[in-house]
Amino acid sequence: MNRVFLKAGIGLLTAGIGLPTFAGITVGNPDSDLGALTVSGTVRASYQDKQYGTSASDQKVQFDAGILKLDYQSKNLFGHAEYRCYQYSKLCDFSTLVDGYMGYKLNQTDNITVGLQPIPFGPGQYWDSSFYAGINNTIGLQDAHDLGVKYHFEMPSATKFDLVYFLTDGGNYHGSSQDSARYTANLVNSSETNLQEKNMWMARVSQDIHPLDNDDLKLTVGGSYWHSDIKNKNTAQNGSRNAWALFNTIQYKNLGISLTGGKTSINNKDQLDPTLSTFGSFDTEYEIANKGYFYSVDLNYTFNNVHNLLNITPYVVFSGFDKKDKSFSNSERNIVGVAWNHKNISLYTEYVMSKNDPFVGGTLSSLAQGDDGKWNKLLNIMFIYNF
Repeated sequence: MNRVFLKAGIGLLTAGIGLPTFAGITVGNPDSDLGALTVSGTVRASYQDKQYGTSASDQKVQFDAGILKLDYQSKNLFGHAEYRCYQYSKLCDFSTLVDGYMGYKLNQTDNITVGLQPIPFGPGQYWDSSFYAGINNTIGLQDAHDLGVKYHFEMPSATKFDLVYFLTDGGNYHGSSQDSARYTANLVNSSETNLQEKNMWMARVSQDIHPLDNDDLKLTVGGSYWHSDIKNKNTAQNGSRNAWALFNTIQYKNLGISLTGGKTSINNKDQLDPTLSTFGSFDTEYEIANKGYFYSVDLNYTFNNVHNLLNITPYVVFSGFDKKDKSFSNSERNIVGVAWNHKNISLYTEYVMSKNDPFVGGTLSSLAQGDDGKWNKLLNIMFIYNF
């Protein structure tokens, strides 16, 4: 199969290492009944050197994305909307809604949220400290956003629960693909399979632990479960997805460690392709094995206020997708990097090493059968300005 260089504009603004924030422009008072509306945004520029075995390097600084955010806060209500405009060949040739939800505060800890929002699967919205994100982002488990209602509540024992029902996925927006102009990796309508995920039920529980009353050491353990219906429009049958994840995060002073692992299983009711399904994200479609085990390991350490100027965070990320079908080759994406933060400016410098990865030198089949299995490398430098 000819090698296909997929559009890789993944790019998270990860919360794993505490990015700096900027207030933007706020109108109103968040402590009042009327509340306050805050408008903020982000501009990103990137430089990439793609070491894929063929001539594929960008080797130039270019505009990456523009992000507009609206946040609302009042005594009882809160809300958030986010829209992103990316540039591949020209400005905003791919753009998408990421979030759009409103919430009601039941008390200081409990709330109900309705709309397009992050799913409660795994340790949090982000599983690692990198900008490019681990392979689990590409298979639609990390930093995924769907449309539905979420109930969050906490107990005095520091046990936190999330119960959700998502009616459907986040939708298709502006791009050149048939059904893949979307932020989250979702099942899509393609020439191979025609699938739609709906009626997604999820539950997550996490427990904070403070061993030996040591304020410097914080542990969190937890698990999450996902069940949904999958409508196969080609066969007019309904299949399903079942997935689970266990996670453990450790914070000791400035050292952070996060471990996540689990299994995903899709029954797509497809007679031609029962072992794989077509997903789409960032205006690109690709195949993913229906069954497999996934993992993510993140290690980071933050040096605060270096020379009274910078917060510097080196990190290492290991992530993979081990497919149950033994005729399929497993996928890996490992990242070594450093985040440099000063007020509302951030710089990520990272080196990505992947094999059987559609967004790092792979093909449409990388996350299913696999490609040539060779390690591809990517130097990714991202400049971020928050305003």
